[in-house]
Amino acid sequence: MLKIAEKKTLGSVKRFGPRYGGTVKEKLYKVEKQSRATYKCPYCHKEKVRKQSLGIWSCKKCGAKFTGKAYSVPKKTVIKEENIEEEIVEVKEKDKKEEKEEKGVKYSEKK
Repeated sequence: MLKIAEKKTLGSVKRFGPRYGGTVKEKLYKVEKQSRATYKCPYCHKEKVRKQSLGIWSCKKCGAKFTGKAYSVPKKTVIKEENIEEEIVEVKEKDKKEEKEEKGVKYSEKK
């Protein structure tokens, strides 16, 4: 007995009807489905991130706004604020040490 092929439903791409061809509509369907999905927030870790505009994402729960890929949030999470603060402190400490060293060299040259 012959099996009849199951017809794929392409949801939002049905609006194009018979125009533009199947392959183009399938690709568009995948992109639209990916961009309209909800993603995990890198800050509060809830599934509440939605696309605001191209590459801009916002979390409905914590209100965080961040950038990502055009149609999806990147797999790797954004650097947490705690790590950034630690890095800033380290950079400031390095700058202070370098300034002290430079001052020490200047004083020794003048004498």
